[in-house]
Amino acid sequence: MHQQHVYHLSHIDLDGYGCQYLTNKCFKNIDSFNANYGPEVTARLEEIVKKIEQDKFVQGTEIERLILITDLNLTTKEGNWIEREAIRIGAKLQLLDHHATGANAAERFAWYILDTTRCATLITYDWLQQHYGFDPENEYATIVKAINAIDIWKNEDELFEYGKVMLGMISGAREINRILFPDEDRAFKLAMIEAAKERIGMHEAPIRLDDDLHQIKKAFFRQHENSTKDNLVAFYVTDLLTKEKQRLTIYYKDYKGILGYNVGNTSIIGNTFLINNPDYDFYMDINFRGHFSLRSNNKLDVSAMAAEIGNGGGHPNASGGKIEGYKDSFVYSDVRKFVQEYINEKSTDK
Repeated sequence: MHQQHVYHLSHIDLDGYGCQYLTNKCFKNIDSFNANYGPEVTARLEEIVKKIEQDKFVQGTEIERLILITDLNLTTKEGNWIEREAIRIGAKLQLLDHHATGANAAERFAWYILDTTRCATLITYDWLQQHYGFDPENEYATIVKAINAIDIWKNEDELFEYGKVMLGMISGAREINRILFPDEDRAFKLAMIEAAKERIGMHEAPIRLDDDLHQIKKAFFRQHENSTKDNLVAFYVTDLLTKEKQRLTIYYKDYKGILGYNVGNTSIIGNTFLINNPDYDFYMDINFRGHFSLRSNNKLDVSAMAAEIGNGGGHPNASGGKIEGYKDSFVYSDVRKFVQEYINEKSTDK
């Protein structure tokens, strides 16, 4: 059988991750990406095109590349663009969706499958079974049915209540920032869907899943000894920041820092990171509105830094402020570039 590499873009709700839960079970060579509606779709498709070009250079051209898009509708303009790009880079295209807003694009493109009667997870499941012989034992049929029941609101369905708990489970999973750590955030959500699959046949399954959610989350974040969930998440995220620190490093004058994006829990995470990484002088976390928090461990007066770059202030080791005219992005490297240039411009000792 010929080798295939799948690049799968999906939405950021239960149905979107449901599609990726299945494709990650079906394909060995798969890279997953997620987007909300609007401009993020184009940003992620551009990322996929770049990734395919890099992979072709490293792996050679004989592997078949498939760009798979699920639970997202494209405009005709977006469809024309990705079709042109796919032809240029020698990739196949397939879109599986159920949103009626994509009707014009669906009529225009042969690779665009639109079916408003089923959720995207069910469309993907049927497509994988038809084209790849996926799940011959129908092991995943029940969890797919539960996602379908809640996503297209079939409240008479026996699995509707179970789907409802799963819907909240995914929308409430904010422990890892998906822009900063997309792979880990996705792994967390797919692990929760896996845990939900294991409980779906149990007595009073919706209540059981609801009761177990806290433990399911703790099990994912627990690395060594047990602690509170907040602490386990803080240690997990701190380890991620440490592992990825080259990608996240910024500078203020002669001081070296790390830039988080919408990480939250700044006191615990910032202080833990600085203790574990004594070569760093400060920790900065910025949110999508440009508000930032700063932490130091007696190496830099961050209240002075906050005053200089963001009309802020606070304590020498804990401060905050706001970057005026902050330009947000779906791509972390763009956020870091903007913040670094802004700091360079604002700091007097350039």
